[in-house]
Amino acid sequence: MFKYLLAFICLPLILFNSGCTSSTQEEQEYGVSSINAEIPIPKNAKEIEVTTTSSNPNIKIGVKYELDNIGGEQGLYPPESYFNKLWDSGWVELEDKRLGHVQFFEKEGTIIAIEIHENTFSIYEMNKDA
Repeated sequence: MFKYLLAFICLPLILFNSGCTSSTQEEQEYGVSSINAEIPIPKNAKEIEVTTTSSNPNIKIGVKYELDNIGGEQGLYPPESYFNKLWDSGWVELEDKRLGHVQFFEKEGTIIAIEIHENTFSIYEMNKDA
């Protein structure tokens, strides 16, 4: 009887822990952006649009991705885990350039702008003289 009771208690714990581990690992998987191989992108993000010409003269190229709830409700919450990945990859945030939903990062002379919304984010590589 004790074996059955022990199994009844332990089985949900084992299932719960293995479920949590796999979802955490999925969140930590990254690929690279189609516009710049130095920019990490969550692997489960879906590319939906590439912008090669923009009315903004500061933008060299851009790409828009769809990713469920990346910016929280109404895009109000920056995705800390994603920004941590950017920092780990050598990108430094230019905090004085931040504009609402848009954060700027620099790495080795390249400047990118990341615009975060509730279920989408866009990355723009800026022109050198921007």
